[in-house]
Amino acid sequence: MTSHQSTQTMKPATAAKKLGVYLEATPAEFREGVVSRAELNELQANPPQWLQDLRRNGPHPRPVVAAKLGVSIAGLARAGVTEPLTTEQIEALKQEGPEWLERERTTQAEVRKEAARIKKKNAERQA
Repeated sequence: MTSHQSTQTMKPATAAKKLGVYLEATPAEFREGVVSRAELNELQANPPQWLQDLRRNGPHPRPVVAAKLGVSIAGLARAGVTEPLTTEQIEALKQEGPEWLERERTTQAEVRKEAARIKKKNAERQA
C-alpha cells in the first residue's frame, strides 16, 4: 500500500483569515484561486508588496480592528462598527476616544483579568 500525499489547499477566504487581511482588498488572482499550504507559508515568510501594504494600511478585517483598538469583536458590533477600517481610521478613532471605545476597553480589560484569575485558580487546584 503506497501513501499518496495530496497537496493541501484552502479557499482564499481561509488564507486571508490566516494572513490577517481583508479578503475583498486582496488582488483578484488571490481571491479567484485556491491557496496551497506551501503558498501560504511562502506568503507568510516573504510577503509580497500587496500583502505588506494591506497589513500596514488596511482595510483590516474585524479581528484585526478589534485587536488594534484593544476591544472584542462583539464590542465592535455593539458600537455599530461592522465595516473594515483602515489604519488611518483606527488611529482617528483612538485619537477621538469615543465613550463606547473607552467602555469596551474597560470591559475587555475586566474580561482578561477574570480569565487570568480563573487560569491561576485552576493551576493552583491542579498543583
